[in-house]
Amino acid sequence: MTKTRARVLLPNRGQMEFRASDLESLLPEGHRARLVWAYVERQDLSRFYAGIRAVDGGVGRSAIAPEILLALWLYATLDGVGSARAVSRLIESHDAYRWLCGGVQVNHHTLSDFRKDQGEGLDELLSVSIASLMAAGVVKLKQVAQDGMRVRASAGAGSFRRKEKLEGYLEAARAEVARLKAEVEADPGEAERAREAARLRAAKEREARLEKALARLPEIEAIKQRQGKNPDQARASMTDAEATVMKMGDGGFRPAYNPQLASDADSLVIVGVEVATVGSDQGQMVPMIEQVTARCGRLPEAWLVDGGYVGHEQIEQASQSTVVYGPVPQPKNKAVDPHQAKAGDSEAVAAWRQRMGTDEAKVIYKRRAATAECVNAHSRNRGLQQFRVRGLAKVKCVMLIFALAHNLMRMVSLAPELLGVGIGASAVPGIGV
Repeated sequence: MTKTRARVLLPNRGQMEFRASDLESLLPEGHRARLVWAYVERQDLSRFYAGIRAVDGGVGRSAIAPEILLALWLYATLDGVGSARAVSRLIESHDAYRWLCGGVQVNHHTLSDFRKDQGEGLDELLSVSIASLMAAGVVKLKQVAQDGMRVRASAGAGSFRRKEKLEGYLEAARAEVARLKAEVEADPGEAERAREAARLRAAKEREARLEKALARLPEIEAIKQRQGKNPDQARASMTDAEATVMKMGDGGFRPAYNPQLASDADSLVIVGVEVATVGSDQGQMVPMIEQVTARCGRLPEAWLVDGGYVGHEQIEQASQSTVVYGPVPQPKNKAVDPHQAKAGDSEAVAAWRQRMGTDEAKVIYKRRAATAECVNAHSRNRGLQQFRVRGLAKVKCVMLIFALAHNLMRMVSLAPELLGVGIGASAVPGIGV
């Protein structure tokens, strides 16, 4: 009996195909990348353009438009991509990133430089985005919740050294820089001179990092002294001097930063961004209130924080501008009512104690977790697990991009008319956050 052979279609990848298509046809209407671009092209980017040296009629290569670089980082942040190299690879293979570039070649060096050098511009854009949402009636500042989230730094635990070790490494680094300088000046060969110059740059960078680490030690020593620990045990990182070993959410200790976000409770819009280099939230409330007031042009009516913020001095200062809602610490003596004013309490602290004992305050305080912790959770979901950059200024730029991306999606959800585009199904997964 003859066996019947199945007839199937197999791939023929050597067959030539000719397709007529343009980048505009790659994405459907309302795609998230189109929303990002609609937002970016409506912004005043004059601060970003100020550093571009290439001008009409002048010499030199044309610069990549800041609109492209900003849009790429906003979209990548919403996509959970935090590496400049990863973004550059996606530009080659992903339709949304290709559409945003519009045929312009962008490499990871350009992306990285843009992210770390535009702190002032990003900060200004955040204020503008908040102002537009306030004008639309979305942000009301009736209640603002603040919370911190410890995020791993781009430094290993083994990079931390005490003062004696750092001084020894710095001396060796300076000697290496001096030796390489002499070799570069003495060697007439162009190729070898270029290699020596590269080694010299690396040696200078190491020297600068060690100098920063030594400069940071007095601050770390002071923190340890306040904690009742031996200041001689203070250590600083040789790779990221501004990172600090902190206790993380899983109970372990790792080099990290402590980003602080303040969010409007009614809209979940981020209205304040700061980055602390200490693991404690103590002392972070008043500076954030001042920042939000300056950004928004008016005082928040109520400020919601957890127990890590409620030092008496902070409450006294904050109460001059807003009403603080934060848990009152439980006394050791269970018979003592924590909501009754104590003999040494100031007027502001006594009022805070009594206020937190009321049912109304307890209802208001419940909004803190639903606001601050929700915003933090969405940041985690977008890849904020570990910083890819080093140094406080660069980390602040990353956090500003996260805040801008978050607020963009809140704008899409609550005030899409500010973007002037339709919302398609492909944008739906991120609309709410």
